Amino acid sequence: MNTLEPSSPVPPVIDAGLDVSRIRAITLDLDDTLWPIWPTITRAEDALQAWLSEHAPATAALSAAPGTLRELRNQMNTTRPDLAHDMSGLRRESIRLLLQRAGDDPALAEPAFEVFFAERHRVELFDDALPALEWLSSRYPVVAVSNGNADVHRVGIGAHFRASLNAHGFGAAKPDTSIFHAAAQAAGVAASQVLHVGDDAHLDGVGALNAGMQLAWVNREGHAWEHAPLAPHITVSELLALCRALG
Repeated sequence: MNTLEPSSPVPPVIDAGLDVSRIRAITLDLDDTLWPIWPTITRAEDALQAWLSEHAPATAALSAAPGTLRELRNQMNTTRPDLAHDMSGLRRESIRLLLQRAGDDPALAEPAFEVFFAERHRVELFDDALPALEWLSSRYPVVAVSNGNADVHRVGIGAHFRASLNAHGFGAAKPDTSIFHAAAQAAGVAASQVLHVGDDAHLDGVGALNAGMQLAWVNREGHAWEHAPLAPHITVSELLALCRALG
């Protein structure tokens, strides 16, 4: 007999309502908004492991257990607070530490990281991402705002962006309102004239709303909104639905 309670349905998000007439620019998150990040990171870690197997076998053996590279990278958040906003620095130094532990040359961290970083930029865009980006950038200045280390030009979509801000280069990370205000400035408009588009309810959602922007929450997985009384102005499951709403 099944005694498990049925799972509760995710409550619907009560949107605040989008005021299209106010929008003069778009700010846009990257990871998990334009492409899924974890398959990308997994491929990059696999490429790194293959490189280590050839150039630093002792390190490759040490990192062979699944999740080792990522666990060490996460540990760097605690041991190197000076790199808090530098995703590339955290990854590079975690590789260096692994090389040291294995007795390999720590200088190999530089070429090893470049292997990882090259693969990190071989993203697979969501099917809706490129047509939506083309549509948005033909109508508004678009500014990328990311806590990660993706380079829109290296990904191959840089032509669609007026500017690109990341936490490391700017010195503050979402949800800090200062990076949103800087993005509005880069677009040449006031924050109240910006529609921010992103998937993370806290980093993108709370940050943009507190910065005075309108928010389009890209909720591909049907998550619950947990930040009431704040609310997105529109919730979409894919980016072309946003284009239609703006249309």
